[in-house]
This record gives sequence, C-alpha cells and structure tokens, in this order.
Amino acid sequence: MTEDPFVAHRGLLFTVAYEMLGSAADAEDVLQETWLRWADVDRSQVHDPRAYLVRAVTRQALNRLRALSRRREEYVGEWLPEPLLTHPDVAEDVELAESVSIAMLTVLETLGPAERAVFVLREVFDTPYEEVAEAVGKSPAAVRQIARRARDHVTAGRPRVRVSRSEHRAVTDRFLAALHTGRLQDLLDVLAPDVVLVADGGGRSAAALAPVHGAELIARMLAGTDRAASETSVVWLNGAAAIRIETPTGAAAVSLLVEDGRITRIYATSNPQKLTRLDTPTDLTRQGGLPTGR
Repeated sequence: MTEDPFVAHRGLLFTVAYEMLGSAADAEDVLQETWLRWADVDRSQVHDPRAYLVRAVTRQALNRLRALSRRREEYVGEWLPEPLLTHPDVAEDVELAESVSIAMLTVLETLGPAERAVFVLREVFDTPYEEVAEAVGKSPAAVRQIARRARDHVTAGRPRVRVSRSEHRAVTDRFLAALHTGRLQDLLDVLAPDVVLVADGGGRSAAALAPVHGAELIARMLAGTDRAASETSVVWLNGAAAIRIETPTGAAAVSLLVEDGRITRIYATSNPQKLTRLDTPTDLTRQGGLPTGR
C-alpha cells in the first residue's frame, strides 16, 4: 500500500511551518489544518503532492502569522522561538542547522509575513520562484523583489561567520564548566565583551524583560545563580549544542551564538509553554528542493 503523501512528507511540512512560525505548537496546528483540507482534495487532480502540500502549509502558516502578530505584540518581555530537541545529525546539514537555529529564527521574526514565507521557501528550501509566487499569492516578479529585500535584511542580521560544529560544542562545554564553577573570571573568559543575553519567560517564569548587555553584568548575573539547586546538561537544540537547565522551580533551554571562540548571544527560554519538546527529538528535514507542478 502506497504511503499517503502527507505522511511521507510530514517532516518537510513541519519544518516549513516551524521556520515560518518559530513555534512547534503553531506549526502542528498548521499541519492539522492542512491535513483536514488534504483529506477532501481530489487526488487525481494533484500532479505533484509534495509541492501541493508545501503550498497549502505555506498559506495556512501565512494566515496564522498574521493572526499571531497581535498576540506577540502583547507578549510579556522578549519573545524567543520555541526550542526543539533535535538529532545530532541535523548539524551535519549546515544550511538546515543554520536556518533552524534560534539565532536565525530570531532574525526571521523581524521580517513581515510575506517576506518570511518567501525567504524560507526560496533561500532554505530552494523552491522555484513560480512555486513561491503561487504559495504566497503574488507574481513571480514581485516574489523576486521580496526575496531580494528579505535576503538583504537577513544577511545584515545573521552571524557574520559560520562556526564549525566542533568549535560550537567546545565553547558550549567551556560555558557549562564556567556555570558549574560560578567563578566570575571563568565566565568572562568565555563571553565576548559585547555579549547580549535575551531571556524569554513569557510572564510565567522569572526572566529579564529586556536584553541584558555586556560581559561583566551578564557574568555577575550568572555567577550569582544557585548552582547547587540546578542540574545542567548539554543537549542538541535546533541543530546545535545547547544547555538544558533543571531547577526546583522550572527548566530553561539555553542556546548560544558563538563567534571567534566566544559567546556573543545567549538565548534563554524558560517559559514552560515553550519547553514541551525537550524530551523527544523532532525530525527536521529539507528533503532537497521542491519540484514544480500542480
């Protein structure tokens, strides 16, 4: 029996929705809506199920993005993407790992809905312009202009250099060791002078409401935490080594941006509503380019 195309491409569809929304919960809702519509489609009229489903997911994600904009404006404190536990081999696909990193998803949050959809489909999944145009309801010429603007915007906000998987892991290990010792100098040695800490508690856990700047201030904050009451471990989040922290009052997922052997950004998520996917790895995949067709 042939596997249903929706089931066969579910990993790809989830990845598209997640990169557009930055939320696994919202991505799952989009997939559910798409599945319900797919169940009513006349399959004999669908010549390329994968391309058809990607378009459907994109349209649903766009609708949800527009609906979510008001909710995120009213969010308490900083809003960070929902971290996902991933398999280590996600990091082997460098472009996929970069596109689903917390740092990149945070940059994508600064794009408008159409720009984000175009960027994700074109730059991450290498979708033909004609397919992107049909998915977002614009002409191919307009999509090319949107793609150029989005690309320039993302390039300006993304990390300047790519860091190897081994270097990122080494810096993560050094940071974890510094957290264990609690010594100020150990922390300063691994933090870049202009490091920024962004915390997301969503009003449901204690977290800084605005970004914290500077190694000295951040190191003192981290050195003052109660290490005896917490358990820390290195985990793979969004395709990169990261840190999971468990305390009697809750958990946190900490992702790092590394440049020149030091940490330049710390993304700490402690909103419990965003920490529901840290126990079972999520399958993220690009599955190659998307062929054209109806």
